[in-house]
Amino acid sequence: MSEPAVATARNVVPGAYRGVAVASVDCGLDEAGLRGHFIGREAYRRTRFIVVRKPPQTAIIAVQKESSEPLFAPITAVQLLAEPTECAYVEDPDVDTAVPTALARAALTRANGKRGVVVEGRYGHVSFIIDPAPLRVRVQEVVPPYPAKLVDQTRRVLDTAEHLPPVELVPDVVELERLASSRPSTSYLLPCRGGGVCIDGPATSYLDERPERRAWTLIGCERSQQIHEWFYGERAEQVDVCPRQRPGGTDALLTKCCLLESHIDTDGGRVIVPWGASLAQISEALTALAREWEPTWAPV
Repeated sequence: MSEPAVATARNVVPGAYRGVAVASVDCGLDEAGLRGHFIGREAYRRTRFIVVRKPPQTAIIAVQKESSEPLFAPITAVQLLAEPTECAYVEDPDVDTAVPTALARAALTRANGKRGVVVEGRYGHVSFIIDPAPLRVRVQEVVPPYPAKLVDQTRRVLDTAEHLPPVELVPDVVELERLASSRPSTSYLLPCRGGGVCIDGPATSYLDERPERRAWTLIGCERSQQIHEWFYGERAEQVDVCPRQRPGGTDALLTKCCLLESHIDTDGGRVIVPWGASLAQISEALTALAREWEPTWAPV
């Protein structure tokens, strides 16, 4: 006999949408009505959940079968996960229903606070989330370039991250020009021309061009300071732009540091990636944050 159904928890999502069936019924969508309708009926071996529709109502149930070995087996038990009053059905072809973050985003923006949200999304695939409560991850970055690179890369990773719990990004972005204004100067030295950094007014030089030394203020990180010392034999007046040096608050935190070159670093509830982090490293960082902040989460 198959294992019984689903423990109550937040961010409940199926491990695979192929385990979610959709059925239209004429019976009542209370637990007694659903048991009376489904118990004894055959279900496909992969079916673990059924989205039950009696328009405009929707309910979500978990089912237990007599066996998971044959192609079809009788349903022996039904667990009501979300009843019609707390359930919504959302149609959005832009949502990848295999991605927990995408399910949670659709639930929180399209379902008016319902705790159980079914999404018919990309490719017509159907899945659901119950009690969506995404992990808030603050992402610290400096701009330009635009869009804020670490924020943009993290969004792109989350768009396909089937293995992570639902995540809500909280951008914490500071402009380099604003940082420069904290230390007025007649001459600034920037690490490079890349990214389109422009500070109006004062003279601007670029460290990667190895300009003739002058009395400037370096707008850069510790690595830029080290390069400056190598070039000119001394450290410069500096505005440190390293996101890692900023306070992070109480949220899970993703930030970056130029002193990291080939690995990520974990520090309590925050993870730091290299300045030029790859998407693979950002995925690794998000996985580390999920282990720290949502250690018991897993698809059901």
